[in-house]
Amino acid sequence: MPLKNDLILRTIRKEKTERTPVWLMRQAGRILPEYRKVRSSVSGFKELVETPELAAEVTIQPVDILEVDAAIIFSDILVIPEAMGLKYEMVEKKGPFFPETIRQASDLANLHVAQAEEVQYTIDAIKITKKELNDRVPLIGFAGAPWTILAYMVEGGGSKTFSRARGLLYTQPALAHELLQMITESTINYLKGQIEAGADLVQVFDSWAGILPPFQYEEFSLPYISQICDAIQEVPKTVFAKDAYFARQWMNKVDCQTVGLDWCMDISESRSLMEGKVLQGNLDPCILYSENKQITRRTQQMLKAFGTRHHIANLGHGVYPDISPEKVKHFVNVVKEYSLEIR
Repeated sequence: MPLKNDLILRTIRKEKTERTPVWLMRQAGRILPEYRKVRSSVSGFKELVETPELAAEVTIQPVDILEVDAAIIFSDILVIPEAMGLKYEMVEKKGPFFPETIRQASDLANLHVAQAEEVQYTIDAIKITKKELNDRVPLIGFAGAPWTILAYMVEGGGSKTFSRARGLLYTQPALAHELLQMITESTINYLKGQIEAGADLVQVFDSWAGILPPFQYEEFSLPYISQICDAIQEVPKTVFAKDAYFARQWMNKVDCQTVGLDWCMDISESRSLMEGKVLQGNLDPCILYSENKQITRRTQQMLKAFGTRHHIANLGHGVYPDISPEKVKHFVNVVKEYSLEIR
């Protein structure tokens, strides 16, 4: 059945649209009381991710409450290293923690290329979500970029510097490439599983792109993102490489339709650097702490800056957990009410 709201897909295809589509990174959860109620019914974040019925429920909540133009499946980028054999824990108020890490070539013996069925709970959550959405809006699947996943697997958790992971690229580049290739093949399998289950488009998150110097990003991240995008031909693809200002022109060579911008990337400059891409973003999430008048003004300024070109409105990163849902809803409504004639 055709989607009732296919604005995002038409925008990606560069077809005529009546308005700019809008969704938010991290919209599934965090800010919504309804999410917190579901979250409190389980022992922790991982249990929520691994319970398909509940993951589907919180995926759909933003569509019902915020009336965004797409759902994004509730999951976590670190399901891939766990499926490969490196288990992680989600420590309350601290974030992810890997009891075991990858530091030397022999550590790879404990890993394998993961298949989609090894993340069956996410595949099942997508199937349930698609049924419950009843074709109202598209469903976005996602995965982490190989470099970002490697960073966690080597570092053992979050970090301000990821010095161990970055150091590995200098001291053991062959090990890094071998691990990146395993992650890449696992990610392709996983995304294809999501698509087969019903994902209408997919996004690759390179959350730690900006901590690499350009020459390392060109060697240790971009080729693996390209490999994923080349392998995924069933649905449109978005790449979001946070802080990778230097990589924008390189994204023209990546077989993706959409490139996400963080809030520090200049819109006009990005447009000129990526003429052929649909751009997504890039309102500063912190603007949503301010009064509605300022949210309206800044959102309209953003929309005007993107101009008549096809654009998917979003934040420049995920919505912060202490932002009011009413402010988020106001942002969504401003986008929806922005007249195409203003452009």
